Amino acid sequence: MSTSSRALASLVALLLITSPSLSQSPAAPASTSAPSKASGKAAVTHTEASLQCSKEADAKGLHGKERKKFRSQCKKAGAK
Repeated sequence: MSTSSRALASLVALLLITSPSLSQSPAAPASTSAPSKASGKAAVTHTEASLQCSKEADAKGLHGKERKKFRSQCKKAGAK
């Protein structure tokens, strides 16, 4: 293998190794606000009634549509 072909092979290997690291975006700075579950969404502040209704739904083992319906009715009853 000639010197020029070795240099070319080294250059190609170097480009293959470094290109993924160059294409990655830098890490985002730490946020000072409350962490949210889904990135890009603002943190939601829950009312005391909402939290209480969620606890009751957890105690009853409700999930999905049943949980949503229960919490809706519970919050409406708490507002009255």
